[in-house]
Amino acid sequence: MNIYVGNLSYEVTEEDLKEAFEVFGEVETVKVIKDNYTGRSKGFGFVEMPAKDGAQSAINELNDKELKGRTLKVNEARPRSEGHRGGGRQGGGRRSY
Repeated sequence: MNIYVGNLSYEVTEEDLKEAFEVFGEVETVKVIKDNYTGRSKGFGFVEMPAKDGAQSAINELNDKELKGRTLKVNEARPRSEGHRGGGRQGGGRRSY
């Protein structure tokens, strides 16, 4: 199961997240999302856990818990929407009347 972890302290590392989630079962991958230009955390990340029951326990237990001074928001990650990469204008261009 892919898990979204939001409201991360900028000091939280991937290792910190892995340690927090390993209590509930095997952790396959951990990714703290970082700004491409500064390399600084954007304050959220994703944890992949293969066992659904362990993942659900982690969500239930870690949501609204504090890690490094911030209250985590933890839930099942939603699939990315097709074709939307964020940013930029939609439609756009000049209108001719």
